[in-house]
Amino acid sequence: MAEWLQAVLLGLVQGLTEFLPVSSSGHLVLVQEWLGDEFLAAANPVFFDLVLHLGTLVPIFWFYRRELGSIITSPAAAPSFTEAGGLKAWLQGNESRWLAAMVVVGSVPTAAIGLGLEEVFESLFSSVGPVCLALLATALLLVGTRFAKQGSSGLRLTLMMALAIGTIQGVAIIPGISRSGSTIALALFIGLERDLAAKFSFLLSVPAILGAVVLKTLKDHEELLSGQIDILPLALGFCSAAFVGYLALVLLVGIVKKGGLHRFAWYLVPASAVAWFALG
Repeated sequence: MAEWLQAVLLGLVQGLTEFLPVSSSGHLVLVQEWLGDEFLAAANPVFFDLVLHLGTLVPIFWFYRRELGSIITSPAAAPSFTEAGGLKAWLQGNESRWLAAMVVVGSVPTAAIGLGLEEVFESLFSSVGPVCLALLATALLLVGTRFAKQGSSGLRLTLMMALAIGTIQGVAIIPGISRSGSTIALALFIGLERDLAAKFSFLLSVPAILGAVVLKTLKDHEELLSGQIDILPLALGFCSAAFVGYLALVLLVGIVKKGGLHRFAWYLVPASAVAWFALG
């Protein structure tokens, strides 16, 4: 398969599966297994992987541009900590500041799990069989959302909620466990309103993706600098991941609002079975 076509294919896979609750890491493992030795043979796989992840940030920044703009500008228009009655009161006095604080809180367990258990998870779940089992686990989690009641619009994120959702995001480092699926599902289980569940899940993914990019850059900097860098596959992968990712993000948010997250299980179960028999 031509290198440029591989780049487009992997960009499409990354863009679709980063946002749809089907596990981007699990699908990339399966696609790379399918491509075998041909996988980006003439390119720099480490650099390409970083570019794909950066491409998936573009849809989040654009889709939630108003929320991110409010988060950035809210401190400037706010009273001081003393005038507000302390840090907690200052944060709770503005919805954007509180949401930003919960993203920071939720990122703590994600970072702890990612730093401490990344190699363990990757060594156990980097082959086809375990990935298929993890995809089935994601399917069961999504089916459970079918029975989650619509959350109250007045319910606000709490510290414990943010920590719990951040923890399951860290567990989703396992290939086959969907990051978006697991975080949105847990948010729905604990009673968050559907729109807030999706919004917090994707805003929480921003520091997680950026942190993964930084860690991978530091960890593999020698390979990153020594390998061949071809601009064409990088550009094609980035653009396809960003474009398709935006479409997938819009689609998923709409599906979550309608309470249809469980429908993705109908894809995951047969997909894991096919992968098991075809690639296992």
